[in-house]
Amino acid sequence: MLGDNSFADERGARPTLAVGASADASVNAPSGVWAENRDGAQVLDLAVYWRLALKHRILILGCFFGALAVGTALTLLMTPIYTAQATLQIDREAARVFNSESVAPSESLIQGEEFFQTQYGLLRSRSLAERVIETLGLASSDEALKSIGVEAPQASGTAASAAEKRRAAALEALQENLSVSPVRGSRLVAIGYDNPDPVVAARIANGFAENFIQANLDRKFESSSYAREFLEERIAQTKDRLESAERQLVAYAANQQIINISEADEGGESGGASRSLTSNNLVALNAALGKARADRVAAEERWRSARTAPLMTLPEVLQNPTIQRLIEQRAILDASYQQKLSVYQPDYPEMVQLKAQIEEAEGQIQTIAGNIRSSIQNQYEIAANQERSLQAQVTGLTGDVLDLRDRSIQYNILQRELDTTRTLYEGLLQRYKEVGVTGNIAANNISIVDLASPPERPSKPNLLVNVILSALLGLGLGVVAALVLEALDETVATPDDVESKLGIPVLGVIPLLEKGQTTTAALADIRSGFSEAYYSLRTALQFSTPEGAPTSLLVTSARPAEGKSTTAFAIAVNLARINKRVLLVDGDLRNPSMHRVVGVENERGMSNLLSGAADLAAVAQRTSQENLFFIPCGPLPPNPAELWGGDRLRHILAEARNSFDHVVIDGPPVLGFADSPLLAASVSGVVFVVESRGTRRGQARGALRRLKVGHAHLVGVVLTKFSTKSTSYGGYDYAYDYKYGSEPAPEPSERKKGKQG
Repeated sequence: MLGDNSFADERGARPTLAVGASADASVNAPSGVWAENRDGAQVLDLAVYWRLALKHRILILGCFFGALAVGTALTLLMTPIYTAQATLQIDREAARVFNSESVAPSESLIQGEEFFQTQYGLLRSRSLAERVIETLGLASSDEALKSIGVEAPQASGTAASAAEKRRAAALEALQENLSVSPVRGSRLVAIGYDNPDPVVAARIANGFAENFIQANLDRKFESSSYAREFLEERIAQTKDRLESAERQLVAYAANQQIINISEADEGGESGGASRSLTSNNLVALNAALGKARADRVAAEERWRSARTAPLMTLPEVLQNPTIQRLIEQRAILDASYQQKLSVYQPDYPEMVQLKAQIEEAEGQIQTIAGNIRSSIQNQYEIAANQERSLQAQVTGLTGDVLDLRDRSIQYNILQRELDTTRTLYEGLLQRYKEVGVTGNIAANNISIVDLASPPERPSKPNLLVNVILSALLGLGLGVVAALVLEALDETVATPDDVESKLGIPVLGVIPLLEKGQTTTAALADIRSGFSEAYYSLRTALQFSTPEGAPTSLLVTSARPAEGKSTTAFAIAVNLARINKRVLLVDGDLRNPSMHRVVGVENERGMSNLLSGAADLAAVAQRTSQENLFFIPCGPLPPNPAELWGGDRLRHILAEARNSFDHVVIDGPPVLGFADSPLLAASVSGVVFVVESRGTRRGQARGALRRLKVGHAHLVGVVLTKFSTKSTSYGGYDYAYDYKYGSEPAPEPSERKKGKQG
């Protein structure tokens, strides 16, 4: 028999999974939509959504077909709407007939997008819609309003107020049914209008296009008119200023004796820069002085050469034709003289005559050469005198020019003001003429490409589009409703729910029995899926601790009727079938039921054992299952919690350890009673039973928190009454049976039992 210390050592060697850890894990449990791949990374588990869709398939399909039916019915009941479109081409600038700037500001390429957006805004503007209403007479009467599909307002008040109401109704209808659709990558824009009458739709669309063009022309004409009026005013003002400036300039020039002469331009016409008469004289004299100085320098150089050089070496002498003729004549005479000298004597008369002729020619040459030298000297003296005279005149005019410049300062100021005013006047006059010419030209940057024609088929409603949208809307509503229901679903239905909502591992999943089938019969049939599920539970318990299944095990649940008694009985039976001595204890001292399952009397039992009125050997009864013993509840005590809270339970478990391999206790529900937490503190392990779709998450968590108070060691959860028909769990139906193939051989314990039988 084991003492208290041995029992404490046994509990200390248990695995570390405790209720406290599982409860904390349940708070931060994953939602179940993420899974790990081979690399350990988190990936989205689409199978979870698929199972969710299958779970709520009726709701999703109902929303889908309902929205589809409603959308189809509404589409068929709608009034057909026709859309007529007119196409416009909008250029940034109109074609220029004259090479002149327009009055309106031009748009650059950078500002082009702003320009087009402005045009689209003008097409949607209230002023254009009012213009269309006015030109087409859409608000002239109630019949006109009805033609565009607008109900005429009730007649009340004066005629003016009624007309205003009609205009407001027509304006609202036009702006509501108008569509402006730019064609991407082009300067085209489509103006569409929706109306039940295709002819009216085309008429209004064309009315918008034509009135938009006319409104653009009107704006340009108004701009030109304003420009003309502005220029006329400015021209009149500038003309007065020009006349005043001219009078001031003439009066000042007459007062100061300033006479300016305009110079001729390159074409020989006057109109170049103007200078004063004194300045012109100074310029002319200065030019003459320069020429005289150059002549004097040249004459002086010639006289200096002629004065020092031999007379007959002077270039002027040698180049003189008379001297050249005399030298030639002398040469002829000298040649004749030398020829006759060989015949006659020098004193011969003919020779004397020739000699005289030669001397006369020589004298003439010397005389003419001397005269040339004298003329060179005279030229030098004349040039020097002329230079001195011009220098004196230039010096005198220089003073006059300087004095004139002092008096011309104010004159130049008046002259510049006059020139500026004249230039401004001429520019304004030229611009006025251009505006006057271009203002009468109806050049427009907007043109109609295609006029709207009455459409043959309605554009609204589009049955196919509406059906698709209704289907998508219904599908979306169904999915949203399914997600909302799933988020609000507090029940624990699947093993995934147990792990995600409670954070506790699942030891086994027990299928829901079919109608008319009892648990006793299902457990008796070892080939049934019910029995096979508990076989799997037994196997899981054998691997729950390093030593195998816990020696003392409490089976409890959050509330009654979740299958804990059946689970406790099935665990005990399956452990006994593998040759383990098992003691099954009915620990529900308030509402016992295990004695009816086992088929024994409930005269004496656990209440007697805990109160000390009996010993273990006296209350333990042998059952029909080999190696399985049972202790019933016994008489119902008035204070079950006090019996469980004493030290008697630990001594009983220690004593049972000497005779049995496992003690399985069918405990009471956790919620509402203190029995289960007290029992959980004394056993080696606790199996928590959860009914599929019967236990809510709040109930299970509350029960787990109470077990935590008793420092219970939670082995795991058993999910009972799991319906494979209503829940598809990860592709496994948990249908444990042997019908899918050949019948397997029975377990060794079953073979042994058969031999013994």
